[in-house]
Amino acid sequence: MLLTWKRAVIAIAAMGVAGMLFAWSGLFNVAASVPHFAVTNWFLHWVMQNSVWTYSVGTEVPDLSDPAMLYPGAGHYESGCASCHGAPGQAQSPVVAGMSPPPPYFPEAMDDWSEAELAWIVQHGVKFSGMPPWPAHAERADEVWPVVAFLRELPGMSPERYRDLAFGPAADQALRADLDPGFQATLADCARCHEADGSGRGAFVPIIAGQKEGYLKATLRAYADGTRHSGMMQPAANDAGAEMRDRLAAHYASQPPVRTDAPVAADEASLERGRTLAERGRPQDGIPPCLSCHAPTAGRDPAFPILDGQHARYLEQQLHLFHDGARGGTPYAHLMTGVTRRMTPEDMAGVAAYFASRPVPENVAETTID
Repeated sequence: MLLTWKRAVIAIAAMGVAGMLFAWSGLFNVAASVPHFAVTNWFLHWVMQNSVWTYSVGTEVPDLSDPAMLYPGAGHYESGCASCHGAPGQAQSPVVAGMSPPPPYFPEAMDDWSEAELAWIVQHGVKFSGMPPWPAHAERADEVWPVVAFLRELPGMSPERYRDLAFGPAADQALRADLDPGFQATLADCARCHEADGSGRGAFVPIIAGQKEGYLKATLRAYADGTRHSGMMQPAANDAGAEMRDRLAAHYASQPPVRTDAPVAADEASLERGRTLAERGRPQDGIPPCLSCHAPTAGRDPAFPILDGQHARYLEQQLHLFHDGARGGTPYAHLMTGVTRRMTPEDMAGVAAYFASRPVPENVAETTID
């Protein structure tokens, strides 16, 4: 039979109609208890691989070699990923074995994804797989990189190494006789990144020891309400509940202040630029002195955090988030958005380095936030 364009179009239309009739009939079994055909599994994975490659092209990968990135990455993996993907010395939940497709067991091996592709998957998730997007995928793409850094180290990692990265001394520090079991459990979760004394684990985790109680309360409330974005902190703050958030704020505010022990990687010119902006601002550009709000003196508004002795890398990142409109927080967060949009990257680096170099205050008096 001679194949003509007309017959080809009719055949294609007929196949489409037949496909729709089959779908309408309900004969296709969507039960997860019935696995896909091997060819279906191959096709879906092939489509996913091609899609991830296409959408991750052009992604700028930061330096992932800093060991400090592994702590928040491991902490989040334990909280949000290990139940599905397993961990060294820890099997996957039996519930996920019935998922179609089942999630891969990362401690043994993972597909040969590039860093850019892993970041895209962590940030955006994968449809039809049970892999959700990052909770703050539109605002906090920066948060996925510690997870990527950790995933690169995970295959073949020993259970001891995993426990050190994901938990550290947190569990033991939080088990104190003067704390009730409920607060112990919540504090242990926080301590995996922040330590029980608020000193934090590395430059990617803020120091919250001795921070203003009012600021910590308002910040945790902002995370829970979704007015401050973080794929790591929003779920944690929401799960804790209002009463436990207030107790955590009081606990960390009561800890002795500490400062970063990391060397400030800035030259004298950058530090002087930061000092000038902190003490005098730049009136011609509408930039007020940072210390007009952030000096740790008695009576300052509790919504203004103490910055002295904080990690420079953390402070600089927060300034960039304000500049990009991706950082919410306390009721005064909008003030920082306006200020940072008049700052240059060099300004932000200088201010961050200057505050990191300052000694921490011994006592901070504050009013309260209702």
